[in-house]
Amino acid sequence: MNAHLEQLSPRPLWRHFRTLCNTPRPSGHEAALVAILERWADGLGLAHDRDAFGNLRIRKAASPGFESAPGVILQGHLDMVAQANADHPHDFTRDPIETRVGEDGWLHACDTTLGADNGLGVAAALAILEDEALVHGPLEALFTLEEESSMGGALNLAEGWLEGSLLLNLDSEDRGQVYIGCAGGADVIVEAQLPSAPLVDHEVALRLSLTGLSGGHSGIDIHKGRGNANRLLVRVLRALEPFGARLVDYHGGTLRNALPREAFATLVLPDDEQASASERVAVLQEELRAELAGADEGLTLTLTPHDARPAEALTEQASQLLVRALHVAPCGVERMSVAVPGVVETSNNLGVVSLEGGRFHLCALVRSLRDSATEDLADRFRALFELIGARIRVENAYPGWTPNPDSPLLARFCRLHRERLGSDPEVKVIHAGLECGILGGKYPQLDMISFGPLIRGAHSPDERVELTSVAEFWALLRALVEDLARGEAR
Repeated sequence: MNAHLEQLSPRPLWRHFRTLCNTPRPSGHEAALVAILERWADGLGLAHDRDAFGNLRIRKAASPGFESAPGVILQGHLDMVAQANADHPHDFTRDPIETRVGEDGWLHACDTTLGADNGLGVAAALAILEDEALVHGPLEALFTLEEESSMGGALNLAEGWLEGSLLLNLDSEDRGQVYIGCAGGADVIVEAQLPSAPLVDHEVALRLSLTGLSGGHSGIDIHKGRGNANRLLVRVLRALEPFGARLVDYHGGTLRNALPREAFATLVLPDDEQASASERVAVLQEELRAELAGADEGLTLTLTPHDARPAEALTEQASQLLVRALHVAPCGVERMSVAVPGVVETSNNLGVVSLEGGRFHLCALVRSLRDSATEDLADRFRALFELIGARIRVENAYPGWTPNPDSPLLARFCRLHRERLGSDPEVKVIHAGLECGILGGKYPQLDMISFGPLIRGAHSPDERVELTSVAEFWALLRALVEDLARGEAR
């Protein structure tokens, strides 16, 4: 599958990306890919090992005469976000990613995420390792696990293991930019068992569906005005409270770090309110479409009869308490940065919400450039949902990456960018959880930057990468590795 990828340039990079597309690798299922990479390293005579968590390191000795050059770590994560369109059956643990080259000069997947995030960074590191014409100092390629689901690989990375002093994170998504700082974050988990009551004779069951949103990355895209399916469907449920609506179940979003594109709820209400409720939903659809115009087209909101009659629904009080708590929960941009203009400082994504058999579950992802703000927003969730008797825990917290504008590595990258591409790169701080913050906490001596090709629509089936930017990224990475080995004074 995906043989056409090997016809693209640069061929070594795209050959490795084909392997990644053909090997299922959602978070938590990277073992098959790790085994493939270990066999590949053995075939080239490259040393490799894993830490206790399973993160993979592949090493290559310096080119003769460059043994004293600073060690360079090429870093990326092996897993990818698993998202498919609702009408496209795809088993991310078994099925390869099917790709196509569009007439627009971009590579797309067919109704699923592409895995360019971070597959292209991984492919580039592998291509560097096998490049016999490249002059380089000591090289390490660090491939972490479970970045998309929990940052687990970086959080559990062995200390005292890595040897290099310079780290090139290959997990950025904008050409002409280099990142020197990122947000930290934490998962906020909310759970509760809510009381239910049997249906009464005059109640009817209905299915409420909200679909058609764009989705996207819950950090990079959080400020773009796109809809959050959970936030919007809860708003609709709140509007249906006067009709006596009671929740039976709810399912919205699939990943805490992806903006939810769809949400669905089963509810019951008095049969004589059904017509009025349907009219209200139709009005709300037009209102929401108008609010999202120009930012997120395609929203569809429907209220239809449910096929089966449920035995129970939440009590009216429990249903109202849950909907109201979700309605006021922080969602979206909380604060813009003053220190870094134009960058989101603090945000939250209502990523995954479910209700089944009275059991409520919420997984939100809080992000901030300030660790204290991450902690405060997580505590606001605790204070809010404790009011309805829920249990709250904070997991997978990771620190931000403090920018260092005076980094020698950054200066060298900017010079090369200027020489090769004729322009200075934009030096940026990203509102997303690059692993650099965690790695820097474990290895404070590291000088780090992050850069990559132009990727759009990450974490959604709209994910795509511009082909010319991949060639540009590869050439710049290759030149940087060689420049760092030669240590040229400019």
